[in-house]
Order: sequence, then structure tokens, then C-alpha cells
Amino acid sequence: MSGNEGRSARAVVATAGHVDHGKSTLVRALTGMEPDRWAEERRRGMTIDLGFAWTTLASGTTVAFVDVPGHERFVTAMLAGVGPVPAVLLVVAADEGWMPQSAEHVDALCALGVRHGLLVITRSDLMEPELARDEALEHLAGTPLAGLRTVCVSAATGSGLDELRDALDDLIAGLPAPDTTADVRLWVDRAFTIRGAGTVVTGTLGAGRIRVHDELELLTAEGARTVSVRGLQSLGADATEAAGVSRVAVNLRGVPREAVTRGDVLLTPGAWLATDLLDARLHGIRDGIPVDVDDLPAELSLHIGAAAVTARVRPLGADTVRLRLRHPLPLRVGDRAVLRDPGRRVVAAGLTVLDVRPPELRRRGSATRRAAQLATMTGVASAAAELARRGIARRSELIAMGVTRPDVDAVARVAPGAAGWLVDPGRATGIAAELAAAVAAHDTDDPLDPGLPTEAARRAVGLPEPRLVEAVLRHAERAGSDTGLVLRDGRVARSAARSLPPAVRAAMDALRADLERTPFAAPEAARLSELGLGPRQVASLVKTGELMRIADGVVLLPGADKRALEVLADLGPEFTLSAARQALGTSRRVAVPLLELLASAGHTVRTPDGGHRLA
Repeated sequence: MSGNEGRSARAVVATAGHVDHGKSTLVRALTGMEPDRWAEERRRGMTIDLGFAWTTLASGTTVAFVDVPGHERFVTAMLAGVGPVPAVLLVVAADEGWMPQSAEHVDALCALGVRHGLLVITRSDLMEPELARDEALEHLAGTPLAGLRTVCVSAATGSGLDELRDALDDLIAGLPAPDTTADVRLWVDRAFTIRGAGTVVTGTLGAGRIRVHDELELLTAEGARTVSVRGLQSLGADATEAAGVSRVAVNLRGVPREAVTRGDVLLTPGAWLATDLLDARLHGIRDGIPVDVDDLPAELSLHIGAAAVTARVRPLGADTVRLRLRHPLPLRVGDRAVLRDPGRRVVAAGLTVLDVRPPELRRRGSATRRAAQLATMTGVASAAAELARRGIARRSELIAMGVTRPDVDAVARVAPGAAGWLVDPGRATGIAAELAAAVAAHDTDDPLDPGLPTEAARRAVGLPEPRLVEAVLRHAERAGSDTGLVLRDGRVARSAARSLPPAVRAAMDALRADLERTPFAAPEAARLSELGLGPRQVASLVKTGELMRIADGVVLLPGADKRALEVLADLGPEFTLSAARQALGTSRRVAVPLLELLASAGHTVRTPDGGHRLA
């Protein structure tokens, strides 16, 4: 691979500002590399596309530069370059001073949340730099970049370059450490083909780690596909892996060049939610100048990373909007982005993503209620808050939204869950009450078929997974909520005292009295008929756990099998069917299926001479 891409840098810094020739000359003087890749750029003295260079400072730290265009016609390319970087060299020429495009660059940087950088006054050999410096600092006042450390330099004479290198060392030392264990999201800012290698894409890796032979997901406007990493470079050198923050070049196996373009993104597979609908909070660029959401055009351009996507804007609250994107992007709660008005060529607002899976707004008043909800959201993903808003969510989806795994694990310890799903504790209590109502309604309609199968119960309360039914009932029990429900034999049913009709309840009480006197004397059909217990009533008693079916037409009280084992234990190591029948005080009609039941459960075994013994 080549293309001036890919040794690992401690930091990646964008060089921005209005003056183009001065920026490129400065980068060239710092690095000894040519950032302007095209002959036309060098001929015109104007950066047209992104340029890349790097150098090693006196401390041994390597820093990479992304040189972005300064002309207003190339703002989209500029935003693609500064989008993923953590720091900026804001370049102002001493002989030109602050320019309108400098302001748009600063607006974009502030909107994206860039807080670290240096103000560099270049061409200091052509004019005293103090006027340009003071003017620039005045324009930066009231922005998050106010008070940047300033260095005055001349690339032509070399004056100030050593001081600038020292300032870069200090800047980099103060940058937040990247999370090298994070999920990969590499925004593609270049794509090209190299003979013998195939398609290569480049970008700024802000966090995470990419290794040769990794499988990644390539997300484009047309959809997602799985790709393999054939090779890697970082700052011009081959590498087996690259970690953020760094400039990387990734050689993709089996991907045609025309399938990739600027703004596409390489992702850790299955770790991101691609969304074309999001809710966000807008913020002004400068202090005291809020964004009037009602004054925004209906359509703006959303810039994040190296991507630029048309977005339709729906105002919700005083500073919150819903955006519908032309195609999905992998976003997380807390992401920063820029909304730009291409028609007026201005940055309209910065935004912070609040929700990447927002609810539909179809009912009257739903937009107002949603605006009130958004007003309480901070842009920091919280497992408890997200689960409370959604009621039910997948663990993996919460993490993909931007919630940390430790936070999800902590919530999972108190929230009922199953099969990768979590239910908000408060919502679980409500669902348990809904289950009780659904079972009661069913039992009223069909009292002799009490309870609901687990799947039917799941559908009745809108749970996404049948195993959540048991989790919700366990939670209700731990919380002291008396639902009167039990889960038995794959059914959610009320306890017998609540579910049986009065006549069946009375008949069961009489039958229980019989069986308590003679536990193994299963009632004959005549006795059941006398009590008014037909096949449906008996089946209902078996379902509710009031009776234990031994065989067709043979029912005993629950636990009869365990009581039988206690009796049979007194018969010695081996016994006959006749001895068992006499000890149990029952008939052959009951003794035979009861012994078969015990054998099938592994409690007894047959002996070679046809007898029985306890296992």
C-alpha cells in the first residue's frame, strides 16, 4: 500500500483555517512531507482535498496531521477531515488575518466538540503577527476554543517552529487517552485502488483496534456487507494491527473500488445500530446565541465523521429536533455532529444525539410529550434511564446505543431478564398485573381450562420472549406483589383457591378428605360422578395441581408418589406387586400404574425374577 497513509500516532491533529497556502507550507515545514496530493493543489497554492502528513516530536511522540481545505467551496471535504479528530491547529496568516471561512471552521469544530488545539499565526515574516493573533483570539472568545495557546511562526524562515513542536508535545500530552478496547467505527475519507493489493480505504481511527484478518462490517448508503482486512498500514508502514487514535489505511479483500466512497464506515460487526431516525439536542456555537429551531430550514446536511447526509428536520422542543436521514448511519447516544445549511453555506447548529431508536409520533400530543421527555435527557447513555423509557430492551441493543457494558451489567442485577432481554423493574410490576388480569379474563370465559400457555401469556402482555414471563413473575414475587399466579407445566395459572369454580372447589374438598383417609385408594368413576367431577373437571384439577394423574382414570393427591416410596421402603430390599398393593392399601388398578410411574422416574427397578426393588 501507499498513499501517505496508515506507524501509529499518539494523536491526529487537523490543520484548519482560511489560508490554504500557509497551512500546507506549515505542515510541510513541520514534517518534511507534501500534504497537497494533487498537482492542481500545488499549482494553485490551494488545498482542494484532504492531505496527510506526520512527524516525530522531540519527546518521541508521533503526531499525524490531516490538512483540510480552507476555501468555502470545499467545506464538505473540510468537515470530513475534522470530524473524527480530537485536536486542531487553527491557522491564521499574519498578512491576511481572520477571514469569514475561519469563522465557519471554528463553528464546525465547536459543533463537533473539539476542545483541544493550538492557534498558529503563520507568515509572521511578512507582517507583525500580534494584530492577527489578537483578532483571532477575539473571534474565539465565547466559543469552547477560547484561550487557545498561540504560537507565531514563519515556515519560510523557520522562526517559531521549535516552539510549535514543543507546544504540540504539550497539547498531545493533555489529550484524553483513547479506548483501545472500544468498538471500531472508522469513517472512510479516501478510497483508492493499488495494483496488486486491491481496494484501500483510509480514515482516522478514534478508538478501538483493527488487526489483519479481522472481519468488519462495511456500511454504505446501499447497505451493509461483511469485509475482511487483507492488510494494514499506519503512517506509511505495514502493520499487523492499529489502535486509536491513528491514521490507518486498510486493504479490503474482495471489495471493488466503486463499492466504497467517502462517508462510508467500517464497523465492529453487530456492535452498532444503523439508524435513519434520531432525536437530538441542538446547541449554538457561541455563548449567548441559542439556536431557534423554528427558524431552521426543513432540510439540512448532517455531518459526522467523514459522512455528509441530507436530513429532514422536525422541531420538537425549544432546542430538540427529530431528524430523518436520507440513509442510515451508525450512531450512538452522545455523538456530536454538525447541521449545515448548504444553501446559505453556514453551520446552522451543532447537535448531540439523544436517542437512536426514538418512538413513533403518531397520536395527538405525542410530539409534545416527547419534547418534555427529551428535555430531561442529557446525551449520556444510561442503562437505567434507557430501560425506564423503553420498558423492555435487549442488552446488546443498549450497548449498541452507547451504554457501557458495566452499566448494563449493573442494571441486569436488579432488572428481570431472560434470553438477552431486560425489563425495567417498574414495567415488570405492571406486566405482572396485566398477566393476572389476562389469566382472570380467560378463566372467566373458560373456567374448566384454567390458565394460559406461556406463549399465549406472552402475547397477551406484549413480551418479546416467552421466558420473560417467568422472569416477570419471579420479580413480582420478590417485590412482594401478590399476583396470585403460578407457572406450572408450561402454563400461567391462578392458584387453585382463586381459579376453581365453587362447585368444583367443594367437590375437590370432599375428594381430598377421601384421599387423606386412604391416600392410594383412587376414586372410582362412580365416586367421581357422585361428586360431579366429570373428565373436564378432573382435567382442570390436574392442571391446577390439585390432583396428580397416575394413569387414565386414576388420580391421587399430589405427592402420592413420594408417600408411596416411603411405604415401600419398609418392605425390604425386594418386593412383589402383591406385597406393594397390600402395603399401600389399594387395588391392582392403582398399584400397577403407580409402580410403572416410580420405575419411569428411576425410583424403582425390576428384578430378574419379576419383582421390584428401590433404586
